[in-house]
Amino acid sequence: MAISAFAVKVPSAEPLVGDLRQRFDATAKLGVPAHITVLVPFMDPQHITPAVLDRSQHALNRVAAFSFTLSRVARFPATAYLAPEPPGPFIAMTKALVDVFPDFQPYGGEHQGVVPHLTVAHGNPSEADAAAAELQKRLDAFGGIQADCASVVLIENSTGRWEELHVFHLAPADTLAGDD
Repeated sequence: MAISAFAVKVPSAEPLVGDLRQRFDATAKLGVPAHITVLVPFMDPQHITPAVLDRSQHALNRVAAFSFTLSRVARFPATAYLAPEPPGPFIAMTKALVDVFPDFQPYGGEHQGVVPHLTVAHGNPSEADAAAAELQKRLDAFGGIQADCASVVLIENSTGRWEELHVFHLAPADTLAGDD
């Protein structure tokens, strides 16, 4: 089944997590770069029209560009990930998209709440343990990752590999100040 997703690419994380993701996260082998998911699953790519892209951009316009850090390893039962600080802007983007597209709940509604994360290992608890330990060693040695979020990508998988479909640029940080 074809699928799409909104994500924030984090190229600055690749040097620290790229090899671990290749070993422990199957999506890396399918063309997905280091990223923080904003909303998955989203609609079948064949249904993504210019109107859908416009509605998506309008929703994402609620959040201005921001900086974040990845300096803390965290876990779900079978997943090791880096937790972004602050998480709020990622949650706000997810909520904005869900407001506009209520039929597409984060992770199909499987989980309560939204926990922004950059997955490093997924699927096997013991592999996630090993990845988390190695990731913590790397963070201790090299420090956290500084990153900026100025855009969100819409990626799709209709062929067995994930491809970039569209890029949504966020407003500069100072343009939304006081628009609460």
